[in-house]
Amino acid sequence: MTVLAVLITLAVAATCVALTRGVSALHRGAGPGDSRALDLMEIAFLNGGPSRAVDTALTTMYFDGRLAIGGPGIASARSAVAHDPVERAVLTELAAAPNGALHILRYAVMGNAAVQEIGDGLAFRGLMVPPGAGRAWRAGGTVLAMLCLIGLPAAFVAAVTASFAGASVGVFLALVLPTLITGLVFGCVIAGRANARVTPAGRAAAAAYALAHADRPAPAYLVAVHGLGALPDPLLQDQLRTAARLTPGRPRVSSPSGSNDSSYLAGAMVWCGSSSGHAS
Repeated sequence: MTVLAVLITLAVAATCVALTRGVSALHRGAGPGDSRALDLMEIAFLNGGPSRAVDTALTTMYFDGRLAIGGPGIASARSAVAHDPVERAVLTELAAAPNGALHILRYAVMGNAAVQEIGDGLAFRGLMVPPGAGRAWRAGGTVLAMLCLIGLPAAFVAAVTASFAGASVGVFLALVLPTLITGLVFGCVIAGRANARVTPAGRAAAAAYALAHADRPAPAYLVAVHGLGALPDPLLQDQLRTAARLTPGRPRVSSPSGSNDSSYLAGAMVWCGSSSGHAS
């Protein structure tokens, strides 16, 4: 029983070390961690993924009069001027939208290549983890946690059975129980860490940007850095929150022209609606 306890302890410890190294390497990023010249859309993407970037663009265009948003959640363009690719995507998708519904527009722009490429660029620079890169480590953490959870009652059953056979089980339980509990907690933590999209370099870049522009009261900045909860216009906040609730979690991918582009879809990393592991 003691030999079995030692083997279980060594197996759990080795698994924990391997998972820690893997997730740490994942979050160091494949790129240089270059945070120079981040613009507002990149900061929005770091803080909340495609949805935050789109909300930032919609807020900018609404407050400078280029976009009208009225009830019940209908958007219309007042100007054809776009200051960046995301705003251009808003105008393109709005022109293709059948009724100007805000949640449909938001969903379409989230999947537009102009927005998706922001995530690709941040991942290339080591500020975000590409979609799917942490799947194996997340699965590893989950499997470790499940095996340790199953192992706890199994260890008690084995100890009781061995005690009836006259074997000493004190050392076995003293080694195995703390090991399994540690593995259970560690597996859950690793699975959560592997699910985080923003690397430490990305979090540092977002924090540095927020600190450097703390005196910037523009609504779009507040949305990009703090989310819709910081939006000073309650009517617009309500419209965007409603649109967010109606927006599906995973956007399609479209070309900048608004049409479906299967070649882009085949080779691109499709970013989900928000960046897990950082701001909501």
